[in-house]
Amino acid sequence: MQPDYHKRRQRVFLVLSGIFLGTLALLNVLGISRFIDLSFDVFGVSIPMVVAVGVLPYPVTFMCTDLISELYGEKKARDMVWVGVLLNGWVIFLLWLGGALPGFEPMDPSTGTPMLDEAGRLPVFFEVRELAFGAVAASMLAYLVAQFCDVRLFHFWKKITRGRHLWLRNNASTMVSQIVDTTAVILITHFYASALPINDAEALWPQLLTFIASGYVFKLLVAFLDTGPIYLAVRYLRPYLGLQGTEEARDD
Repeated sequence: MQPDYHKRRQRVFLVLSGIFLGTLALLNVLGISRFIDLSFDVFGVSIPMVVAVGVLPYPVTFMCTDLISELYGEKKARDMVWVGVLLNGWVIFLLWLGGALPGFEPMDPSTGTPMLDEAGRLPVFFEVRELAFGAVAASMLAYLVAQFCDVRLFHFWKKITRGRHLWLRNNASTMVSQIVDTTAVILITHFYASALPINDAEALWPQLLTFIASGYVFKLLVAFLDTGPIYLAVRYLRPYLGLQGTEEARDD
């Protein structure tokens, strides 16, 4: 029997877009709730590397867009990015609604906001909401610019190489889009949300550059590491989806 390639293409697209959107929602909630110290020493020289916990799953989103770009074309990848924008708005709405509805927390009658506990902290939900608002506000613009940049550059390199050298378009597109994303997120997070762990006793810009460099290097390393899995995925999925050569799945 002839395989039903239409169903297979729908199924694979749902899986890839589901991973993309689920990861996107998770990283926006985790966001800047914690910073991880990945600093290391090289020949006795300390190399600082501090990344937000929300950065950890972020490279997976670029892997998904690269696979969809390769197998389904630029339009499908762009459509998924726009759905990601709607998802960000949905996350913000739910966080706002959860705080707007009445609960059991003691509220300050003069401001209508939750009262701090004995440790001087907000109730858990409101603390998560405040951090998530800062993370999403910082990531929305950066997300749009970086993801569209990644998709466009991926297809630019695909056209230049005539469908060959998947490793080149995978890494070249990610290298540019990730520096755009990382720089925008760090600067917006600090100057708009004031949510970075900045030491006021030290100069500001060296600290911001450390955050930018740390996030970028981390994402770049992951991008290099995911080249192998992307090659394997494309090699398996092309015959599974009934695609020949550099053909893209065009049916809806």
